[in-house]
Amino acid sequence: MLSVLLMVVCSCALTGVIGWFLLPVLRALKAGQSIREVGPTWHNSKAGTPMMGGLMFIFSSVIILLANSFRMEDYSVFFVLILALCFGFIGFLDDFTKAKYKRNLGLTSLQKAMLQMAVSALFLYVMFRTGSMRTELYIPFADLSFSLHPMVYVFFSMFVMVGCVNAVNLTDGVDGLCASVTLPVMVFFTAAAMALGKYDLAVLPASLVGGLAAYLVYNWHPAKVFMGDTGSLFLGGAVCALAFALEMPLILILVGFVYIVETLSVILQVTYFKATHGKRLFKMAPIHHHFEMSGWKEEIICLSFAGVTALLCLLAWFGISGLFA
Repeated sequence: MLSVLLMVVCSCALTGVIGWFLLPVLRALKAGQSIREVGPTWHNSKAGTPMMGGLMFIFSSVIILLANSFRMEDYSVFFVLILALCFGFIGFLDDFTKAKYKRNLGLTSLQKAMLQMAVSALFLYVMFRTGSMRTELYIPFADLSFSLHPMVYVFFSMFVMVGCVNAVNLTDGVDGLCASVTLPVMVFFTAAAMALGKYDLAVLPASLVGGLAAYLVYNWHPAKVFMGDTGSLFLGGAVCALAFALEMPLILILVGFVYIVETLSVILQVTYFKATHGKRLFKMAPIHHHFEMSGWKEEIICLSFAGVTALLCLLAWFGISGLFA
């Protein structure tokens, strides 16, 4: 327990130091965010804010993991990290394209989808080949597991992974939101890994707890830096990979509830808009923009969404308690 707390503290301090050096570099490179015309008008003041700030907690997580590698027995945590890094690299390509061509849209949807599916498939292949993953699906609260056909499990897993990564990405639309929502999720995965005796696997989420806490100092409203797709896709990759590595993907329904609601709000908005020939279900989607346009301050949105996530993570803990009873 003390070693985990030490990792959180070290990661927090390391991320803070990295941010102190990285921020001037991003400003010098003019890696600033362009603002979409369809967004809230007051977001125009955020134009030019450096993006790719997710590199802060990415670098610190890699360093913390490597620093602990000499005492590790279970190296599946590195498969989780590599998956997250691959998704983060896709995000980096997207951010780089935006910065280079000074536009809000980077890679096309098809390009991102193809890359994400390829990365997910590679992760599943490696996890199965090394015996780090089974085709059993654990049902929280019921404390039951049942096996799926390998091909069914693979398609299910790829759908969940790609969906989860993009859902986390959608959440990154208000200063501090994605980081503050993902923070309790990483606390949950740290505690779950420790309770299941998978101490090596706990290193990554623990490092991200500290990393995200420090990152919020830079990203809290008014944000000095945005994590960009580099950071949000990395976090999405880490969230889904940890759920699968701990063999509890269905727990994402609870711990990732905010991500799911954000995604559903976009789907419902688009569907309703097309069905009613121009009418809107929400003032704006994703749903955090609806609350923003309803007068909620960005800080209140972050605290509310993070609070809901924390409560659902606590509920999820009781849901998996049968695994370590």
